[in-house]
Amino acid sequence: MTGRRGRGPAPRGRATNAALAAGGVAAAGAVVLTVVLWPGGGSGGEGTGRADNSPPAAPAEPSPSPTYPVSKAPQTIPAVSEHKAARGPGWRPGPDGRVVVSADDADDLADEGRLLAGELQLTYAEGKKAGPGDVELALGSGEAGAESYTLDVSDERVRISATGDAGVFYGTRTLKQLTSGDGTAPEGVVRDGPAKPQRGFMLDIARKHFSAEWIEERVRELADLKYNQLGLHFSDDQAFRIESDEHPEVVSQDHLTKAEVRRIVKLASDLHITVIPEIDSPGHLGAVIAAHPDLQLRDVSGVPARGAVDISKPAAAKIVDELLEEYAELFPGAYWHLGADEYRALTVSNPEASYPQLVQAAQRKYGGAAKVQDLATGWLNDRADTVRPTGKKLKAWNDGFFRGGTVEAADDIEVEYWTGKEIGAREPVEYLSAGRKVANLNDEYLYYVLGEPNTFVYPTGKRIYEQWTPLVLRGTTPVAEKYNKQIVGATFAVWCDLSQSQTQEQVANGIRMPLWAFSQKVWDERKPTLSWGEFEQLARKLG
Repeated sequence: MTGRRGRGPAPRGRATNAALAAGGVAAAGAVVLTVVLWPGGGSGGEGTGRADNSPPAAPAEPSPSPTYPVSKAPQTIPAVSEHKAARGPGWRPGPDGRVVVSADDADDLADEGRLLAGELQLTYAEGKKAGPGDVELALGSGEAGAESYTLDVSDERVRISATGDAGVFYGTRTLKQLTSGDGTAPEGVVRDGPAKPQRGFMLDIARKHFSAEWIEERVRELADLKYNQLGLHFSDDQAFRIESDEHPEVVSQDHLTKAEVRRIVKLASDLHITVIPEIDSPGHLGAVIAAHPDLQLRDVSGVPARGAVDISKPAAAKIVDELLEEYAELFPGAYWHLGADEYRALTVSNPEASYPQLVQAAQRKYGGAAKVQDLATGWLNDRADTVRPTGKKLKAWNDGFFRGGTVEAADDIEVEYWTGKEIGAREPVEYLSAGRKVANLNDEYLYYVLGEPNTFVYPTGKRIYEQWTPLVLRGTTPVAEKYNKQIVGATFAVWCDLSQSQTQEQVANGIRMPLWAFSQKVWDERKPTLSWGEFEQLARKLG
């Protein structure tokens, strides 16, 4: 039977029990025998007589089974939530081992099985019974979330089970790390699952062009660290970076083709990562305005507002909606990011005096008390109405939500909280106390901004690891624990304001340890057991 996503295994044979046990003993630092008593060699029986007439020696008695110390907790990033120790040799890949998936589970788990088999140089076996030396992947019932899993190492084999294929996949990531190099998965049972359902990485490909191959390499890195979201910010003032059939005039010379995007989305989906697109509006549309200058917002003196479209003009809404509708098919994942941040009309001291056409449009649509912020909120809601029929969940930046207006942002739009520096900044608790779901993109810890403009500094893994938690939404102060469940997750973001400050390779190197540290803190909110030095050493070993 063929799974929904195919990968090719590396053919191997099956291991004997003795060979596997020997492999468990040899693993450096993983399992150490306190007593080593292996069955003796030699042969007996007729035809092995002695030269003299002395009676034959009595047959040697079988040696007792070796005695093992209690296993130690696995060393992975992110760390596993729980490990029940046991005595035994543990498990590591042998030359004859298999990854086994039942016929009933093959539709859901064949891809996970083939991937793991290729990574560990094992044979993929479908519809077979698991034996010594094998890894079995299985789906089961229960109350655990679809991303949680159990990894059982016993009887010279491994069994990874979960209620969903994502959980099984994360179990395979744990096993891959445990057996990296010459490692051994320790005896015992791991029960593991994420603290937060959204664990993301956002990449600004608008200001800086990244190759499809570079993005795919990051996807593989993210998957091994149990991330499940990749945000692509592909439209901004500097460029529009994805091929368009509806509006090719807005697309920049350096861009991703739709074929490349489909390849990225397919790889991400195979690795249980959802790609979240963002066409930011009504600000950050400079690339669209360059092709349609008549749409640019101008103040009462005729001065253009950089990157902002005039939301009193129906033509501005029309082109943005056409782009949203075009890309809905290209990005079939569960989320869409609507942007809504830093609209220039709302960054001045008196928006109504500076942009009379906007306040007039607001009052025509929403009544005499309406202001420019109401027209902007209406714009956000209208774009949400365009995307909502696709079934996607909606996100927008926190500075696209305003207090005290005639119009309120739709309740189903998640707040992506990144800053408290804007005019009229609202504390995170305002959104949380109103019942909104909030994702954490705290620019104090989670913003890697190329060139470090505007007081930004490159985040370090150490600072994230030692100081940040998902409760720290703004600055360095956490919100109350009672809001924890409303914080749906967090995202580490790369922004390319000064795009030539670093090459692709420098970006990859610069974000490596922050990504590893972030993965630990969003998977498990508890204080890590390892010191930063120990964590950094483990990361070097695993990566």
